[in-house]
Amino acid sequence: MFAPSQEDVRRFFCATAAKQRQGEVMTPMEAAAAQWIVEHPEYADDLADVDAALAAVYTVEEGRTNPFLHLSMHLSIAEQCSIDQPRGIRQAVELLAARRNSLHAAHHEVMECLGEMIWASQRSGLPPDGLAYLEAVRRRATA
Repeated sequence: MFAPSQEDVRRFFCATAAKQRQGEVMTPMEAAAAQWIVEHPEYADDLADVDAALAAVYTVEEGRTNPFLHLSMHLSIAEQCSIDQPRGIRQAVELLAARRNSLHAAHHEVMECLGEMIWASQRSGLPPDGLAYLEAVRRRATA
């Protein structure tokens, strides 16, 4: 199982952003990340300085989104859709994207469902409930 450290994740996104700015060839994973980096120009400064990115601390009190967590969630959702895991997530996200007329907006709603699933798992001590997550996304897609 792949379990990158916080440092690994931050270096990956900073390196991907640099490659994108310089027009360099990217790996498939970098290309997928680059698509979401483009959707978030507000993160350009966070991704431009690796040392600052490694030192940055994002707290709830700060009221600012952690760009590395946010971009990682986009990649996670994209991967879930590509392999349709949990089964049915691809269709649910596609329906939500059509309903919102934006894949990006749909991803942000799916992130809320994903976050709720993780929070519930941590709170209960039980494994994440993929079916409850899928149902939450489906409810949004059909509401």
